[in-house]
Amino acid sequence: MPDSMTKKGGFITLFFIAGTLSGVMLSGFGWLANLIVYLVQEFNVESINASQIANVVHGCINLLPILGAIIADSFLGSFQVTAISSFISLLGMILLILTAKLSSLKPPPCEIGSSFCRAPSKLQYVILYLSITTASAGLGGSRYTLATLGANQLDKPKDKETFFNWFFFTVNVSSIISSTAIVYVEDIISWALGYTICFAANFIALAVFLAGQRFYRCDKPQGSQFTGLLRVVVAAVRKRKVALSSRSEDYYHEHCETSKVMPVTANRWFRFLNRAAMKTEGDIDSDGLIARPWKLCSLEQVENLRTVIRLVPIWSSGIFLITPVAIQSSIAVTQALSMDRHLGSNFKIPAASIIVVILVSSSFFVALFDRFVFPTWQKLTGRPLTLLQRIGIGHVIIVISMAISAMVESKRLKTIHDNKLEALPGAIVPMPVWWLFPQLVVIGIGDAFHFPGQTALYYHEFPASLRSIATAMVSLVVGIAFYVSTALVELIRKLTGWLPGNINSGRLDNLYWILVTAGALNFMYFLVCAKLYKCRNIEKEVDANSGFDI
Repeated sequence: MPDSMTKKGGFITLFFIAGTLSGVMLSGFGWLANLIVYLVQEFNVESINASQIANVVHGCINLLPILGAIIADSFLGSFQVTAISSFISLLGMILLILTAKLSSLKPPPCEIGSSFCRAPSKLQYVILYLSITTASAGLGGSRYTLATLGANQLDKPKDKETFFNWFFFTVNVSSIISSTAIVYVEDIISWALGYTICFAANFIALAVFLAGQRFYRCDKPQGSQFTGLLRVVVAAVRKRKVALSSRSEDYYHEHCETSKVMPVTANRWFRFLNRAAMKTEGDIDSDGLIARPWKLCSLEQVENLRTVIRLVPIWSSGIFLITPVAIQSSIAVTQALSMDRHLGSNFKIPAASIIVVILVSSSFFVALFDRFVFPTWQKLTGRPLTLLQRIGIGHVIIVISMAISAMVESKRLKTIHDNKLEALPGAIVPMPVWWLFPQLVVIGIGDAFHFPGQTALYYHEFPASLRSIATAMVSLVVGIAFYVSTALVELIRKLTGWLPGNINSGRLDNLYWILVTAGALNFMYFLVCAKLYKCRNIEKEVDANSGFDI
């Protein structure tokens, strides 16, 4: 590594990154957490439809990081992508402020549940969706790119693992503040003021990020890594009739010393891909470089593709791990809207703030696990809790949370039936919103296990040239999960009568029991994937000082 690189980085940079992340999440979650309420109260959108729109937005925000990661790894670098994304989100906040401030950009107000509410015009929808899209693009492009940039400042695997724990802790704490203080301002004072605070937080975050530029260790982009992976597939297919060799010298190595650490027979999984690295006549120029890049690749590139393929099954199991959480996060807000949210005689909890319970729970348990539970486990057993074990525990806890959700919803529906409120849209059920807390706390515990575990697993196991993409893989699976949740809810709406516009006359409890069954089956799938993954003798990173084993 060049001297200029070693003089930068370290823990000092994390203060700037933490400050930037805090501002980004204060701004982003300040409008995102209350989006359903904004759509229902200001744009007269039905509650289930508002939940579906929110799921689509969440999906976009969590799919965009993979695009940002590709751009960061291949062309611009993490620093440039984060700076540009933060600026884009500023533009989105300006548009959101205008939708809240100008009466011409939204329909006339009406009472929730009234049959005389006027829908937004096409122009109003266009401005609304443009503002949400722009703000989403900025948030999605910066959040996980910051995770990669932060991890790149540290050298030891144990330090990187701790960083990911505290990265999610910072995300959650910032989201808690925005979901309470900023959401309260939006609900009680004005939406325009709340969105202005979000704009200010975003502006400060960008300023803090740019102030730390001279301290960051910035890896140089290495061109499109996906092109390199595609070249391996094309070269292997073109050489499908070439017989494989067991001699290392018959394969092309990017570095001459690689043959000492990467023997050809070291990994027999997807061994046919080795053909892409086999040297044949005309593949190499006189200077030793590749003459035909779509017919010959280095053995390192082959191993990069093999690593990505090995992780796909475990990664795919995360889709239905997060799908129930996506459904719960949006529907809990609509449930809270129909429940008694009074705290004392004068204060009423904003419906969107109910999600804070997940964030508080996740933040508390991330810190508890990192500082106490995981070290204690290692002292008692002599071995750390592996990342795959943490993800597996997260699977089980999320299934338990869905079972609790089903039982609580059954209680809510019984209360509705006893008070004959089924046919009254917008009616408040005489049931405290505290009933929703247990399921949300349990979801937070599950998140504290699987989110840091997944991020650290992908970061450590992906090739170094794909580090930004590695951390964005968690965001990608979250984005897909939100779209799956939207499609699943829409399918159930069409096939059953469980999810009408008035949830008080529906059967949300049946939806949760479906999620319990699907989650249990998905956990079994994860166990199979994890077992096969461990059986492949994947190289493990060990921190020599701490004995940390991933």
